[in-house]
Amino acid sequence: MDKRAETPFDNIENAQKYIKLLIEAVTESSQEIDGEISAATESKLERRLQALRMVSYKLEKLEQNLHACSRMLNDLRTLRRLLLEER
Repeated sequence: MDKRAETPFDNIENAQKYIKLLIEAVTESSQEIDGEISAATESKLERRLQALRMVSYKLEKLEQNLHACSRMLNDLRTLRRLLLEER
């Protein structure tokens, strides 16, 4: 028998777990960047502050996209159940 290693994308449920972990990592990174923004604001490091704000913005957009992916995976799981008459 051919046993393949399970990956995060073998099925919808695993993909959902993976996306959830990514969202948690992005949230944690955002909190760290917010702390660095506060420190840069106090130190009056304008160029660093601008860069940190850009990082914060990009992390926010990434989090929004990951939440959208999570909703799409939920929809796909629901449709699969409907099509396979699992409900």
